Amino acid sequence: MSTPNDQHHGTGHDHGPREQDVHDSANHIVAPRIYIIVGAFLLVMTGLTVLAATFDLGAWNPVIALFIACVKATTVVLFFMHVKYSSKLTKLTVFSGLFLFLVLIGLTLSDYMTRAWGRW
Repeated sequence: MSTPNDQHHGTGHDHGPREQDVHDSANHIVAPRIYIIVGAFLLVMTGLTVLAATFDLGAWNPVIALFIACVKATTVVLFFMHVKYSSKLTKLTVFSGLFLFLVLIGLTLSDYMTRAWGRW
């Protein structure tokens, strides 16, 4: 005869109701070689940012600097914050935050670009 603690109560899990639900992503171990490669990539991108700042590219300077910064930020989020190895829910949460940030920046820029500067 089974006790109430032995039943799963239809949860669909392979463990008892009082046992912790452990996912594979929480136990993912990244090789130190990956961290070295990612760190070297970030250093190269930082050098590329400094190199790009030495040239006068006009209006393209901030565009190039922001593009490199976005690549570096994405690399940090994926590897050092382990989002690459996380669940779909974590990836959705990160994407939702990024999407909300872009919406707010877009609304701010649309307000800024539609102002009648110097016409009053």
